Amino acid sequence: MANLDDRRDAFEKKFAHDEELRFKATARRNKLFGLWAAHQLGKSSADAEEYSKAVILADFQEAGDGDVIRKVRQDFEAAGKTTSDAELAGILAGLMNEAVEQIRSGR
Repeated sequence: MANLDDRRDAFEKKFAHDEELRFKATARRNKLFGLWAAHQLGKSSADAEEYSKAVILADFQEAGDGDVIRKVRQDFEAAGKTTSDAELAGILAGLMNEAVEQIRSGR
């Protein structure tokens, strides 16, 4: 019975660890996305950092990536830049790989 409890505890720890990494990677991805979008909008480095924080916070509005994409698309539209949700989703997906790599390398 103790062996089964040990296995359960190990599984629960691994699950918690994986969820923490997923959260960190998503937040890092959103920051990178915000910095990319800020660059597209011509923001300075200080303004770009603030903008990336706003993109990170936008992710807490609803489940999924729609809220992040919507925020950036609306900001692009306000600045007169046209882009589709699909284009933004593609960029967001590509940045996930970079975010995971940064976390793995300790950056």
